Amino acid sequence: MNQVVLKPLRQVFWHAFWAIAAKETRRYTRIWIQTLVPPAITMTLYFLIFGHLIGSRIPQIDGVSYMAFIVPGIVMMAVITSSYANVTSSFFGAKMNRYVEEMLVAPVSNNVILLGFVCGGVGRGLLVGLVVLLIALCFTHLPMTHWLVTLSVIFLTAVLFALGGFINAVYARKFDDIAIVPNFVLTPITYLGGVFYSLHMLPPFWRGLSHLNPVVYMVNAFRYGMVGVADVPIGLAYGILLLTIAVFYFYAWRLLRDGVGLRG
Repeated sequence: MNQVVLKPLRQVFWHAFWAIAAKETRRYTRIWIQTLVPPAITMTLYFLIFGHLIGSRIPQIDGVSYMAFIVPGIVMMAVITSSYANVTSSFFGAKMNRYVEEMLVAPVSNNVILLGFVCGGVGRGLLVGLVVLLIALCFTHLPMTHWLVTLSVIFLTAVLFALGGFINAVYARKFDDIAIVPNFVLTPITYLGGVFYSLHMLPPFWRGLSHLNPVVYMVNAFRYGMVGVADVPIGLAYGILLLTIAVFYFYAWRLLRDGVGLRG
C-alpha cells in the first residue's frame, strides 16, 4: 500500500522539479544577450589586459605562463557571479510577483523547490563558464591535467553560490538588497581569492589571512585541475566546499520551510 502511494508522489516531485528547472533554464537562455554576452565580454577584457598586455611582462608562476595561471580564476569568477545572480534575481522575482506562494501550497517538498531553483543557477553558471573557457583557449593553451577535479570543483562551486543566491533572495525586501552581497561581499572575496596571483607572492601575514577566504580554495582546486598547480591542499579544498554546501543547503531549506521573508 505504501509503495503504491509513494510511487505517484515521487512522480509528482519529479515533474515539479523538472518544471521549475526548465522554467529557470528558459529564463536565462531566452535573454541570453543579457545573461551570457556581458560576462563573456568582461572576461575577454580581463584576458586582453591582465593576461596578454600585462601578463606578457610577468614571468612564469609555478612553471606555467601567467595567462594560463589566471584563466582558471577568471573562469571561476564568471561561474560564481552567474550562478549567484541567476537564483537571486529569479527567486526574488517569484516573491515580488507572489507566485512563490503557489509553489509553497502545492503538494511538493521544499527540497524540490530549492533544488529546482539551484539547478537553474548551476546551469547558467556552467554555461557562462564554458563560454569564458572557450574564449580563453583563443589566448593560451590549457593542459587540463585533472579532468575529474576540474569538472567536480566547478560544479560544486556553482551549487554553493546558487544556494547563496537563494538565501540572499529570501532575505531581500527590495531590488537594492539583491545587489548588496555581490557588491560588498562577492566582489572583494573573489578578487582576493588568488585569481591574479599566487599566495606565495604575499607577505606571511596576508598569506595567512588569505586562507580564511573560501574562494581561495575553490580557485586553487580548479587551477590544479586545469594546469596542475595549487597553493592549498586539494583535499582541504573539497572538504570546505562540501561542508559549506551542506550548511548553506540546510539553512536555505529551513528558511523555505519556515517561510522567512515569504509569508506575512
